[in-house]
Amino acid sequence: MKTQSQLIVLLNEVLTSELTSINQFFLHARMYKNWGLSALNEKCYKKSIKDMKQADVLIERILFLEGLPNLQRLGSLKIGEDTVEMIACDTEFQLEQIPLLKKAIAICEKEQDYVSRDLIQEILEYEENHLDWLETQAYQIDNLGIQNYLQAQVSGDA
Repeated sequence: MKTQSQLIVLLNEVLTSELTSINQFFLHARMYKNWGLSALNEKCYKKSIKDMKQADVLIERILFLEGLPNLQRLGSLKIGEDTVEMIACDTEFQLEQIPLLKKAIAICEKEQDYVSRDLIQEILEYEENHLDWLETQAYQIDNLGIQNYLQAQVSGDA
């Protein structure tokens, strides 16, 4: 099913964002794991896996539309050196990704590609929920203090 090249370009932009997200959240997960912060490791690891599944669906959609998925392009990773920085980097990434997803939804509407629109709408919903979680973590750090927050992120396995 051949489609507009503008839509393929946009779907590839969303794919690039998801591929970048996989790497950023996976690295942050492993850093948290190394520091013994099990709860943060688990959350970031699950996010990276979800992003991988979202990228897979985008790849399949681009191929269905007879486009070529671009897996060679990645955005810049925003990697923090401590928990506060990492949460801030992840928040910044989400705040950049969400407008891209909204733009993609609008173009899908304009092109009357409702399947792609629904796919991206589902990604947007997940990303907005994750942004809310990140903002909650920043709030907890501000109100509990970093030491109390970090203590709450360590499980009994440490």
